[in-house]
Amino acid sequence: MDIKTIISALQLLVAGALVVLVVIQDSGSGMGEAIGGGSQGFSQQRRGLAKGMFVATIVGLALFIATSLANLLIK
Repeated sequence: MDIKTIISALQLLVAGALVVLVVIQDSGSGMGEAIGGGSQGFSQQRRGLAKGMFVATIVGLALFIATSLANLLIK
């Protein structure tokens, strides 16, 4: 197994984790908020598990970008 295969597999795993995190976060906002009926406006305070998932999504995004760039630059 070469390094490019390992990076591609890691990129696939990170992408799947990102999809799961985004879907879980989106299911937490109700249907009323999805069509613009949210009462909290644009800014929202995150607490507890929601904050952890938000941070995990940001870390996953950084990992996805890093693996994408590594995959692009390694020959």
